[in-house]
Amino acid sequence: MERKSNYDITRDRLERDFLQYDQEAMLRRFPWLRHDTEYLHLTLLRREYRIDRKTGRVEWSDDGFRTAHHAGHDEVGTIFDYLCCADPSVPLTGEYVSVNQLDGVVTGTTLGNDMFDGWAKQFTGRTGALARACEALGGTKEAVGDVAYRIPLLGKLDIVLQFWDADEEFPPAVRVKWDTHVLSYLRYETTYYAVNCLWQRLAALMQ
Repeated sequence: MERKSNYDITRDRLERDFLQYDQEAMLRRFPWLRHDTEYLHLTLLRREYRIDRKTGRVEWSDDGFRTAHHAGHDEVGTIFDYLCCADPSVPLTGEYVSVNQLDGVVTGTTLGNDMFDGWAKQFTGRTGALARACEALGGTKEAVGDVAYRIPLLGKLDIVLQFWDADEEFPPAVRVKWDTHVLSYLRYETTYYAVNCLWQRLAALMQ
């Protein structure tokens, strides 16, 4: 028997916990959420997902679910946090800041921008490929950065990616920004799950 990772164990628990939530109330709260008797259907980073309404299992597909793949921990955590905890009555502002600039976040406890340094290095010298990947995810260009896009994430939420390529004086840098009201839609820690989903999608599209 294949041993499951801690991430997979947590994902499976999240899927079971999802069944405790009132799905009919969820559908009223999110009228854009597609559904039938078997599944809830949604789009995360331009990829189609479905949630089994009886088991909570989350799957994704790139071929209309002729084939389906069990979603990973970060995808499941992002999707469920949004569907179960978001307050769509809170308007998004359209103003984007880093997570350590959000109201209520204690700066001394946040993870710094340097946690993205590994990805910045992977994007170095590949601004064209990164831009094409962002556009493949439905991104629209932003003004600040060598590559900068506002990318649709899930539901109403977008995420802003800014990348500066390395030059003779400075190393490469990546910044990720969120709407100032994002914490009404995702918990603080879930924003990092969502960013991990973004990195994985961009890396796959840049291959």
